[in-house]
Amino acid sequence: MIGSTNILNSGGQINLGDERIILEPTGNFNSVEDIREMLITVGGGNQLVKLGDITTVSQGYIDPPTQRVRINGKDAISLHVNLKENANVIELGEEVNKVVFDWQKRIPVGLELTRVSSLDTYIDVKVNDFISNLMQSIGIVLAVMLIFLGIRTGFVIASLIPIVTIMTLMIMGLMNMGLNQVTLAALIMALGMLVDNAIVVAETIMVKMEQGIAKKQAAVEAFTELWMPLLISTLTTSAAFLAFYLSPTTMGDIVGPIFVVITIALLSSWIIALTVITTFCYLFIKVQPKGERKQSIIDRVINALKGKYKDLILVALRNKYKIIIGIFIAFFASLFGFGYIPFIFFPDSDRNMVTIDINLPEGYKIERTTEVVKKLEQYMSDSLKVNDKQKTGILDWSSYIGEGPESYDLGYSPDEPNSNYAHILVNTSSFNENVAVIERLDNFTFNSFPNADIKVGALGAGGSGTPIEIKVSGSNPDELSKISETIKQRLSSISGTKNVKDDWGPKSKKFLIKIDQNRAQTAGVSSSDIATSLQTVLDGFQTGEYREDDKSIPIIMRSSAGQQQSLASLETLNIYSQTSGKSVPLLQVASIEPQWQYSKIKRFDLRRTINITSELREGGNASAITAEITPWLDEQKKNVWTIGYEYEFGGDAKQSAESMGSVIGYLPISGFIIVLLLIIQFNSFRKMGMVVLTIPLGIIGVVIGLLTFREAFGFMPFLGVISLAGIVINNAIVLIDRMEIEQKDLGRSEQDAVIAACLQRFRPILLATFTTVLGLIPLYISGGEMWEGMAISIMIGLLFGTVITLLFIPSLYSALFKVSYKGYEFNEELLE
Repeated sequence: MIGSTNILNSGGQINLGDERIILEPTGNFNSVEDIREMLITVGGGNQLVKLGDITTVSQGYIDPPTQRVRINGKDAISLHVNLKENANVIELGEEVNKVVFDWQKRIPVGLELTRVSSLDTYIDVKVNDFISNLMQSIGIVLAVMLIFLGIRTGFVIASLIPIVTIMTLMIMGLMNMGLNQVTLAALIMALGMLVDNAIVVAETIMVKMEQGIAKKQAAVEAFTELWMPLLISTLTTSAAFLAFYLSPTTMGDIVGPIFVVITIALLSSWIIALTVITTFCYLFIKVQPKGERKQSIIDRVINALKGKYKDLILVALRNKYKIIIGIFIAFFASLFGFGYIPFIFFPDSDRNMVTIDINLPEGYKIERTTEVVKKLEQYMSDSLKVNDKQKTGILDWSSYIGEGPESYDLGYSPDEPNSNYAHILVNTSSFNENVAVIERLDNFTFNSFPNADIKVGALGAGGSGTPIEIKVSGSNPDELSKISETIKQRLSSISGTKNVKDDWGPKSKKFLIKIDQNRAQTAGVSSSDIATSLQTVLDGFQTGEYREDDKSIPIIMRSSAGQQQSLASLETLNIYSQTSGKSVPLLQVASIEPQWQYSKIKRFDLRRTINITSELREGGNASAITAEITPWLDEQKKNVWTIGYEYEFGGDAKQSAESMGSVIGYLPISGFIIVLLLIIQFNSFRKMGMVVLTIPLGIIGVVIGLLTFREAFGFMPFLGVISLAGIVINNAIVLIDRMEIEQKDLGRSEQDAVIAACLQRFRPILLATFTTVLGLIPLYISGGEMWEGMAISIMIGLLFGTVITLLFIPSLYSALFKVSYKGYEFNEELLE
């Protein structure tokens, strides 16, 4: 009757002269009092009474609640603010702070507004840190220029840095690219590479001026000689990063801007080096002819190093095949060394934030979940909260019961709503306190809640999932559960695992109302009558909607609160027949039987699938654990499991395979572009092959660096490897191009041309290495765990890559072009 009375429907239209007028019947409830005053029939339709006389009509919240929010131990309401596309999160944070400050003055005493997650503050701090890192890197590169090249030449080359930086930022602005960790890190990575062009140009002009060539002529010849090889080396370096930009994965979206920023910076550097730096060299650099110039201390050091390098290169060229074989042996040894490097796809976030996920056994009431949360909150307040006596620990926390909050960080994904679930977001006094807080919370929850599944951990920086996840698919739930138990036992026995569980959980109880259809029909009740009566007594039955302003509020009819969720109430429950208007006892037409069922049955690709997951203990290695359990899984699938049951890895393993696999899938495009550019530059397959062979050799230094500094390999170090390949290619191109110039343009013999090119490019390559390596030190020290592995990969990899370039390229060149050094007498003029 409530639904048929409370209508909001059109009555049609009626003709009135030349018009058609809408008819609109009234009857919808305008207030709660209207519902109370509504007349209903009772006693077989012979008597009318007001609904409010026989029921209690009230307006309130859902009872029991489906979710609750608590902040610092007090009941609260949570408000989540999302960022629009291309909006500035820092500016949004400032606007939110203004609103919070304004409302703090308006709200009644006893209420307060608290920001529980401030991504804008974190990003603001990180961006400022990266700007500081960028300034430090610029200062370091400038210092290296001044020390190695002198005041005048150093300032000429260093002038490229602010010009290129400003050009890059302007172009980024035109492309709507903002400053963030990734774009600023790209600028830091590009610093050492972009001064390389200026160093090569200035060094070439200075050498020509030392040879007695006039300034203007020296500048013109340097421009003519270098514009093409420098452009090719710039484009090949940029092409190395192209795969990250093309990758359609989440990680591609994160690091893809590195390709754009580095491409803009390097092309800007190429333009400025060939125009502005060439002009500055003509205007400001003064070089005396050989023999007249007084050498500085740095010049003497460089010349001494060049002399040592000359001896080393002669030994290498006379034993070129041994050098080539030795370097390839070192390369394959480094591949073997990769097995000793732990794999972490993405490190934990460096935010001062800890999360707690609570899952009680399936079917637990939200009231019980709330009790667990309150007990945990009390422990945090008593033992971990920062106060006058305890200066470090937990600042504040927010608890979300029944349903997690909206996504507040890339490393967090909301779980499914459930009365047995809770999520607690904890803000600590500093990132360094996270480990201690996690350890104490882990111990407390383990000892206090033995029947609960509680995960305490840090946020993942890249949205990474569970370290170990195994998906098993099949048709029979019982068989899947049995397989899951054996996998959990095997996984728990492997060192380094903890919190091993599956996502179906233990079976939960339910009561089956078995209806005797013959007795029900005799009594005049239907299955629908029984279900409606049960729903009315227990959860409530929706009979209509009450409209208030622009909101629709469900009208729920249910029995008194004392009868809700009580098994005893079922035994005395009367079933009301919609047709006869009579009631019969439930036990007269049905029986109540307890039954166990799976709490959840999940599907993946339309197949029943159970996920077995595991966290890692301190020092645990996901890749090693995966490698250990894989043969056992294959054996189980082949010899134990029923046909049709399959497994696959998910979690970090799957995410890393998808992200890194996607990048690797686009590397052939980068490789094709690089090969094409090299053929254009050298018009020689052998010379192109020489450059390509140098690309993987940088891995030697990467492995040594990661093992020495005990860094894990993952997505960011992988980015470092690709970056290193671009830099090594750059050095190889410039070196081989110089060999051609020495031989074709200067008429030197093949033996002299190789050695002269190496000595000529020794200082520029050395300087480019120093500027890149030293310029990355601030990023390594202050960039956080996310950038440490990448910085180490580039820094140590480039140090070894430089040695390989200066020894491997000339050795390989002399081998491929059959340049013999037997009986060769070194021409001392090549050192001048």
